[in-house]
Amino acid sequence: MTRRAAAFLAVTVGFLMSLALFSKPTLVRGQTTAQSADQSDEQVTGPYAVVKDWPKPLSTLFPEEKGWTWGATQAIYAQNPNRIFVSMRGELPAIRGVEQLGRIGSALGGAVATADPLNIEWPGAGEDGRGIFLTLPTPGLPARNASIGPTASPGEPHVKFVARENIDYRWKHLVFVLDGQGNLVEDWSRWDKTFKRVHKILISPYDPEKRVWVDDDGRCAIFIFNNDGKQLLQTIGTPNDCGADDKRFNRQTDIAWLPDGTFFVTDGYENTRVVKFDKNGKYVTAWGKPSWDWITRKDVPGVPNPPPPNYFHTVHGIQADPVTRRVFVSDRENHRIQVFDENGNFLTMWNLGPYAAIYHMLLTADRHMWMSDGHGTYKILEYDLDGKLLSSWGTWGPLPGELWGVHEITTDQLGNLYVAEVFNGRAQKFQPKRGADPAKLMGQQMRVAWKD
Repeated sequence: MTRRAAAFLAVTVGFLMSLALFSKPTLVRGQTTAQSADQSDEQVTGPYAVVKDWPKPLSTLFPEEKGWTWGATQAIYAQNPNRIFVSMRGELPAIRGVEQLGRIGSALGGAVATADPLNIEWPGAGEDGRGIFLTLPTPGLPARNASIGPTASPGEPHVKFVARENIDYRWKHLVFVLDGQGNLVEDWSRWDKTFKRVHKILISPYDPEKRVWVDDDGRCAIFIFNNDGKQLLQTIGTPNDCGADDKRFNRQTDIAWLPDGTFFVTDGYENTRVVKFDKNGKYVTAWGKPSWDWITRKDVPGVPNPPPPNYFHTVHGIQADPVTRRVFVSDRENHRIQVFDENGNFLTMWNLGPYAAIYHMLLTADRHMWMSDGHGTYKILEYDLDGKLLSSWGTWGPLPGELWGVHEITTDQLGNLYVAEVFNGRAQKFQPKRGADPAKLMGQQMRVAWKD
């Protein structure tokens, strides 16, 4: 080989190596690209890719909120790809990005702390009664739980709340509507004083008027609005008067409908029952007994372990099958799904294992049951209607695509998936990966009397 040929070959090889090197995107933890189904992310996001910058930051949606961010985000509902309802329990002070995972140093991407960590003594924490010093924030863990704690979002009734309004939180922008790019469509702030703790937002698949049901467990009432939120049309329950009769709830959690307008309410955190109503909101019947006492905060004496059918501990989610009229109920802290006929007669039970904590259930049009596990496995789970696990994905964490406290799940007509995370304090949007197996994607949520 001549010297000239050798030089040409060396330049060519160098060019090709450079092309191969620099044509590959350089990723740090938390970044995402448009993925195809054959790219592995260790099933962090399963058959989906997280959509970057959805929604826009709170200070972009509401410019007057600079320095503030999402509070505990409990509710999300996609009416269509450009009309997604979201609710949060007020706003929290925005934390500098470098501090979001505590003082993590170079271990997770080279973040540099702007202040020294705090070493705090916890008196009596040791097994032998000694005080133990802990580093705060704990390295590698999120700096804040948006939902639980003395200075988290308001609304947790069994927490000693010490946060100061307009300093540690703001009670603003509790319900709003976003489009597919994460921009603001509607602001329902006129109702901020009406709400205390919005738990879920739903629209009946059988209602052509697409009325919006806002389930507020803090006020023990369900508020039904017209679709643009300008009118409060009906209230189910007695606001601020919690109880366990035909007119009152005690921290109800979810709603499900049958095609004739019959609906069921899981009631809920403090009550342990399912309540059935006719299409006009008239009480029909209720069923359920407590395996746990919310007053003593202990198991009910004399109830076997595991509890028998029709006993509940935190009745947190519900779906109704329009074909068989079966009612599926999340018995969250007993780690199971109980299945009844529409009159409360027990049919069967799905035991999900000791870690399960099902926050939301979604019966899709293809007759699969999807669930979010909020604080057990943190996964998105797919079951058939006989209780067989078909697929799952997801992992705990605060970074894009990770999950912490998924409280409600919803899909739009394009196949996008949306989640509301109560502990991370955010909403996320996921789109199907290129070439994803359709059988692994969450199906369409039911829309029968309306399509958009």
